[in-house]
Amino acid sequence: MDYLEKYKYWANNEYFDVNTKEELELIKNDEEEIKSRFYKDLTFGTAGLRGIIGAGTNRMNRYTVSLATQGLATTIIDKGNEAIKRGVAIAYDVRHFSKEFAHIAARVLAANGIKVYLFDDIRPTPLLSYTIRRLNTISGIVITASHNPKDYNGYKVYWEEGSQILDDMASEILDNINKIEDFSRIKLIDIDEGLNKGLITYIAKEIDDEYIERVKSLRLNDDIDKDINIVYTPLNGTGNKLVRRVLSERGFTNVFVVPEQENPDPDFKTVGYPNPEDVKAFEYAKKLGKEKNADVLIATDPDCDRVSCMVKGNDKSYIGLNGNQIGALLVNYILSSRYEKKNIPENGVIVKSIVTDDLSRAIADKYDVKTIETLTGFKHICNKANEFDRTKENTFIFGYEESIGYVYSNFVRDKDGVISSMLIAEMTAYYKKAGKSLLDVLEEIYQEHGYYSSNLISIVLEGIEGSKRIQRIMDSFREDPIIAIEGMKLTNTIDYLKDKTDTPKSNVLKYFLDDGSWYAIRPSGTEPKIKKYIYSKADDKTLSEKKIKDIEKAIMNKIKSVK
Repeated sequence: MDYLEKYKYWANNEYFDVNTKEELELIKNDEEEIKSRFYKDLTFGTAGLRGIIGAGTNRMNRYTVSLATQGLATTIIDKGNEAIKRGVAIAYDVRHFSKEFAHIAARVLAANGIKVYLFDDIRPTPLLSYTIRRLNTISGIVITASHNPKDYNGYKVYWEEGSQILDDMASEILDNINKIEDFSRIKLIDIDEGLNKGLITYIAKEIDDEYIERVKSLRLNDDIDKDINIVYTPLNGTGNKLVRRVLSERGFTNVFVVPEQENPDPDFKTVGYPNPEDVKAFEYAKKLGKEKNADVLIATDPDCDRVSCMVKGNDKSYIGLNGNQIGALLVNYILSSRYEKKNIPENGVIVKSIVTDDLSRAIADKYDVKTIETLTGFKHICNKANEFDRTKENTFIFGYEESIGYVYSNFVRDKDGVISSMLIAEMTAYYKKAGKSLLDVLEEIYQEHGYYSSNLISIVLEGIEGSKRIQRIMDSFREDPIIAIEGMKLTNTIDYLKDKTDTPKSNVLKYFLDDGSWYAIRPSGTEPKIKKYIYSKADDKTLSEKKIKDIEKAIMNKIKSVK
């Protein structure tokens, strides 16, 4: 069927509910909107589903969620009775329809005879990862669109190790989705029926308690200044209770929560784009920070898997740290602390993405710790922890990527804003007792290893035409790369889609220049964006930053030439 036929099918079929039909009636004379909603099915990939909420095959709604879940259910059934009995854990965030979508998923799984463990309220995404491992479920689902704007929601699938599914499992699920010829073939029972039959069980609060104890066990130092002033904002998301709890139980008494962003708000009215990677998300936190003379401002995104921070400078203003800088500080703090305690494992490994800078590698080399690179995404980073479990050849210490995602240790197999918030607070308190700020420590790292600068540029290109232009941009860089930039010459290119590498195939291009600088370009896997990652290294800060600007100018000029 073409998009108009799909629209008419949804608009006229009695299977679809009244609200859906009313929503579709409102757009009956808007062919472009109909096309946007029905020109394709919302793609199920290794990130699961993510899209704008609304009626249509290319939207997040109860029907696309039930379709994906039936595909997952069939996949689990194909694995046998043990997989069916082990079941699926389900969590959800604060977004519009998150609870409803979580319940739809539970109802479909239970109708297929699969055991379901369901959280009774919002929870951080990393807690789901922990729960999968703790309850030994075969799979897990979290309903979240992470840091996307309010109009989005999503559906992420995890497998038994507690990490997000990879391509092979996503393909199995997608194959089973594609075999479903009609929505009416999807099995569904009521929540109450599932509870009465013992097919659905609410997850006990003890899971929260166990998780918090495990997080606290990761502390590296107790000889710290616990009187530091911390401002925390969950950005109206799921981090509020557990981040505050772990900071309190670690002994931090001066934790001030941004009141306007404390409680759940699916519209994110105070921030709009709830991504702490953008310093604009810290506006309310900065105001409170000045009132409380905060040493550090910490923000987690709506599902509390990402975290960022701002640090008080010498002039009392707050300076934002990017994901590369926070990652380098954490690697330095973890390894230096463990070196002092003589408990760095001989086969310890730091895992980072291919678009994350190399400063952490220099730090890890100092402590004889190996660095391994993966494709972007924690499904790849934590798959290394899964691999290490099997081979016993390495020990996973820390994983991170420049997009403010970090995890320490491996009882959680995803980026974890709760663990990372505790470590950032502890690290700040540790260095303050030594008379240093995080900015001072970062400067010391630069002086020892060189000045690493970075910049991320994201260009939003929405809709069908946006998607086509992103592909044209990728084609242009792939076929006609920039040979020279202000005295820097291209020495090597890696095309992760076509070249043989140690990673799976991916539409990423990486260009290395003769002075040690490099840049990469790729389409986002979860948003209508094309991303450019620019990195430089020099003996001084000024030169390093100038190189970034020169590379950025060349890249942007080329992008603008692609119509």
